[in-house]
Amino acid sequence: MNAREVAYAGIFIAFMAVSAQISVSLGPVPLTFQVFAVLLTGLLLGPRLGLLSVLSYDIAGAVGLPVFAGFSGGITHLYGPTGGYLLAFPIAAFLAGYITEKSRESVLGMAIGSLAGITVIYLLGWLRLGLFMGGDFEKAFQLGVLLFVPLDILKAAIAVGIAKTVRRMIEVG
Repeated sequence: MNAREVAYAGIFIAFMAVSAQISVSLGPVPLTFQVFAVLLTGLLLGPRLGLLSVLSYDIAGAVGLPVFAGFSGGITHLYGPTGGYLLAFPIAAFLAGYITEKSRESVLGMAIGSLAGITVIYLLGWLRLGLFMGGDFEKAFQLGVLLFVPLDILKAAIAVGIAKTVRRMIEVG
């Protein structure tokens, strides 16, 4: 990694930490702007640096830095009800970046990459939440997926719009 990539990764790690603090409690899974930050990270940094940035965020939180929702941290978050979501974030950033890159940065590719990322977040998050809830996967789906679909699709659309604008500005500059 060069100095520019380290700087970009640091900026996006901080952005994810701030996005986690914009939180509304909806039960075992809070509504945050982390999904938006994860998708934007992948869309702008690409698959490799996006994955490394979000993975670094997860590691920072796991070792106790207060980067998770509610200014919390610690390895227990990875085993708690939201652990599946946190573990899915690096994969989601990678997918968003990879599909965007393969589509030559088209808006459609960014949208598909974002939806693929959200799907992975929901899948791993739902599975972990279901296990945490004693195997009640139906209730976990209602509380950890269905509640979030409309807002996460909106977050993805905004992330795609911002990513397209930023990429266009970089090309011009």
